[in-house]
Amino acid sequence: MRVHRIWHGTRTRRIEIGADPDSPPRMVTLPAAWEDHAAAALAALAPGDRAVSVAGAAGSWAVALGPELEKRTLRLLLLRRAAPTEAIWAGRAADDPGFVLNLPAFLTSDGQFDVEAFGAAVETAVEALVVLAPAARDLSVGMADLSRLLAALGLRYDSEPARDVARCIAAMLRGHADAASARSGEKGALRSVYPEAPSRCVVPGLAEAARAARTDAMPRHLVTTAIRMPGTAEALLGVETGGIAPCFAWVGEDGDLTRTARAWLGARGMSGERALAIQLSGGSPFPVFDAAAHTAMHDAVAPFMPRMPSRPIALTMQADPVVKRDLPGRRRGYTHQASLAGHKVLLRTGEYDDGSLGEIVIALSKEGAAFKGLMEAFATAVSLGLQHGVTLETFVEAFTFTRFGPAGAVEGDPAVKHATSFLDYAFRHLATNYLGRRDIPAAEFEPADTVGDGPRDQAPLLPLDLPADSSPRARRRGLRVVGR
Repeated sequence: MRVHRIWHGTRTRRIEIGADPDSPPRMVTLPAAWEDHAAAALAALAPGDRAVSVAGAAGSWAVALGPELEKRTLRLLLLRRAAPTEAIWAGRAADDPGFVLNLPAFLTSDGQFDVEAFGAAVETAVEALVVLAPAARDLSVGMADLSRLLAALGLRYDSEPARDVARCIAAMLRGHADAASARSGEKGALRSVYPEAPSRCVVPGLAEAARAARTDAMPRHLVTTAIRMPGTAEALLGVETGGIAPCFAWVGEDGDLTRTARAWLGARGMSGERALAIQLSGGSPFPVFDAAAHTAMHDAVAPFMPRMPSRPIALTMQADPVVKRDLPGRRRGYTHQASLAGHKVLLRTGEYDDGSLGEIVIALSKEGAAFKGLMEAFATAVSLGLQHGVTLETFVEAFTFTRFGPAGAVEGDPAVKHATSFLDYAFRHLATNYLGRRDIPAAEFEPADTVGDGPRDQAPLLPLDLPADSSPRARRRGLRVVGR
């Protein structure tokens, strides 16, 4: 296995882990400071099922870049500043040539955004993609974890200064990517056209760098930049929020503060003890952002990005509307950790002054990134519903007895003994603690029938009729997996 010398001297650790809880584990070697999530991401990115290391897996695609470009590209990965998208790791660069840049990784030791390093990283990414996918007409060099960058800069995500920072970074990204594309050889037919960056920005030098990055060159590629839906490459980089999305959860699945939360407190000179004191007194040291803030950020960045996810839709009121009931800035609530069939789940609540429920956060530990993202989005949707007049009773009736894996015995919650899914558990718990309901029938599990010579659980994992997993591990858990 070829390992570039740039990895020499990097302290590493080994962990046996699978791409998700239902995948067979493989031995993964990665830098010691990288999280288990990054190890799971590498297990998913690297082809095959044998032992793998970051250095070896990256070497399989980086060797084609040539000595100097290979060194620059691997250095970005080692610093967790940028990584190629999934197709490149799988050896299918032509299918989806892209890079994702981790914005907080460009903060300097004194808390400033390194505009020169960011511009150079964008151009390195484009140059690498030109070599790896020479026939591609579209590239997708994007950015991620804007929310954590803004928190570290002490900016509220929903503020105009924060949107100016995002505009400037997007302008830099587009300008440097188009310029690198234009230098790559064959000229395109269209000149780059996008609006001027803001003339001022709270981050020193960022507005000037954004205006300087503007180019009238004719890029080789029809598209060079995009805001992507988060994927496995983001997990490898330690990204907490994909693209330009806000941070909806300040507590991680392990029950500790996220890096975004710690950055927010650090930017304000607030200790963890002070934050805890605020929380215990009924307040919250962290702001809450809604869909309207996400929509405003999307609209700020979109003029610079030729490709974006669908525009987030903020809730609008009909005639004779139910007025949104805002949660207090400092609010009560609690955090409860339990385990469902061996899978940890963290449930956090936020309350109005009268003790009624107005917000929930559901964080999972073992599930894949896509499933976690769906669960976080679901919890946000429920929270918005509660704040707009939907009763907790309505949600309890709708989501108790919802069936998908994992399902089974609950540990750590005396009020709920069994649950048929994470949603069934969450709303049984909330019904007990906020509605005083103990009349919900116990969770029932359908008896298994047989397929061939083996048992099969009839409860669906997802709204799809997928083949059963016949592995002993899955039979012991009584679950059906989506795929390998």
